[in-house]
Amino acid sequence: MPRVDVNGLTINYEVQGEGEALLLIPYTSADHACYAFQLPAYTEHFSCIAVDLPGSGESDKPSGPYSTEGHADQLAAFLDAIGVEQAHVAGVSLGAAVGMHLAARHSSRVRSLSLHSGWSRTDDYLRVVVEQWRTLASSLPTVADVVVQAIFPWCFTPDMYVERPEAIEMLVDFVRGRPAQPLEAFVSQIDAVIAHDATAALGEIAAPTLITFGAHDLVCSTRFAVPLTGGIAGSELVVFEHLSHAGLHEDPETFNRTTLDFLLRQGS
Repeated sequence: MPRVDVNGLTINYEVQGEGEALLLIPYTSADHACYAFQLPAYTEHFSCIAVDLPGSGESDKPSGPYSTEGHADQLAAFLDAIGVEQAHVAGVSLGAAVGMHLAARHSSRVRSLSLHSGWSRTDDYLRVVVEQWRTLASSLPTVADVVVQAIFPWCFTPDMYVERPEAIEMLVDFVRGRPAQPLEAFVSQIDAVIAHDATAALGEIAAPTLITFGAHDLVCSTRFAVPLTGGIAGSELVVFEHLSHAGLHEDPETFNRTTLDFLLRQGS
């Protein structure tokens, strides 16, 4: 796994495939491997750069505070460090929030933008949900336990738990097998989620943008569709009627087909 120094921080990342660069930004608590189900499809067409945000995976874990704007600036510097002038950018949840600011603050670096299960500004409902995760993190043994016991049920539909328990178990094993995230770093990511507000930044996004939601997602539901599509000129909206927050894991075939169609239309 290559690593690079970015303004004094060591950033861990992985590159697979050939073609135009596609930067993949992970969600809260996750590392670059959260895109494992996407890479087989994406790498047929793109050079996929999956990164560990500072605070996760095998990147450095500085003390907080973290912010979505700060992570966006770190990723712009990361692209400089690895010699990538411009990239397609995709993010899920926290990764989408970071992607918004990356596209707004460093517009020349973003060829296209894919925002999955994202939100424009943290509202009271989302705040209550993630505050619960923070509270549980202080009592459960590991961050992985928080993810499995507290975050997973918000990410998948009841049907997945009832009809495909083996898929849930596989994802549980996957999460427990990844590098452990320290409690302090997880809490700092939660702080970044709570503080996220891209309302003023959306109008600065010029890149072609895809916005997707799962119809069963409560955390980042379609209540955020109007603020995002209204704020980002010319953006495209897709709602996966059978999915929740983590559609990239629950039905990767549908997710990949839809998202790859958009990405291929933005290629040179």
